[in-house]
Amino acid sequence: MKLVFAGTPEVALPALDALIASGRHEVAAVVTRPDAPSGRGRRLVASPVAERAQEAGIEVLRPATPRDEAFLARLREIAPDCCPVVAYGALLPRVALDVPAHGWVNLHFSLLPAWRGAAPVQHAVMAGDEMTGASTFLIEEGLDSGPVYGTVTEPVRPTDTAGDLLTRLSLAGAGLLAATMDGIEDGALEPVPQPADGVSLAPKITVDDARVDWAAPALRVDRVVRGCNPAPGAWTTFRGERLKLTQVTPVPDRTDLAPGEIAAAKNNVHVGTGSHAVELVWLRPQGKKPMRAADWARGVRIAAGETLGG
Repeated sequence: MKLVFAGTPEVALPALDALIASGRHEVAAVVTRPDAPSGRGRRLVASPVAERAQEAGIEVLRPATPRDEAFLARLREIAPDCCPVVAYGALLPRVALDVPAHGWVNLHFSLLPAWRGAAPVQHAVMAGDEMTGASTFLIEEGLDSGPVYGTVTEPVRPTDTAGDLLTRLSLAGAGLLAATMDGIEDGALEPVPQPADGVSLAPKITVDDARVDWAAPALRVDRVVRGCNPAPGAWTTFRGERLKLTQVTPVPDRTDLAPGEIAAAKNNVHVGTGSHAVELVWLRPQGKKPMRAADWARGVRIAAGETLGG
């Protein structure tokens, strides 16, 4: 089939690579978000998908919005059979959805109808799911509500960050998306409507969502830190300044600390929660590089009774 691939971030690259290497399909163009300012100089930088397409000699379309008339005209000229999508980052209007004969097929990183929305992997980790996966589905105008072509499953490991899990899902999902394109071309796949039960939503994680509540149980604190890693990054405050937390470990046998209370020893830093303590392992003070929590504690000289999040 002739394909136009839509995607923007690095997580979309395994799927794009799989389709380019498939030997069965022609990736005639990619659609991606416009170049965006990056770094201290705020220089415009192409998206990872745009860079990969340029390396492969594939046409890159960067509409400010998929409603753009020039973009829609070019899409009609290309006349794709299907448009696979991975983390494109913009809502597709009906006028665009109607162009390819087989529609737009999205690779979504959850087992639909669970975790519909922008942040399915983060929510799966934060909710303590033991199993998740990826789904391919036919895009409709609703939020991730279209009928499903196929799924793959992936266990959520006890120490997984959202970044760890997303990396594995992007690789497994790439194979699923390529197989879905094959099945559509062969006529062997028909999408199945999602069940009405089991729907959950996964809106974008905000900075406020990522603030650690030390009155919550240690298990919840751990999940928030892992689910917000790498973005937007879990955080708390210390002496009035923001402190990012990138790794904590529950300490079930320590229950003597009040929520947020810090106990710093030579080689570890424990903080009280609503249940038992957690050990701070890696963190990032405001304006500084990531560091071991024990090194941070030695530098700031924590006094008895000091707390986080106050």
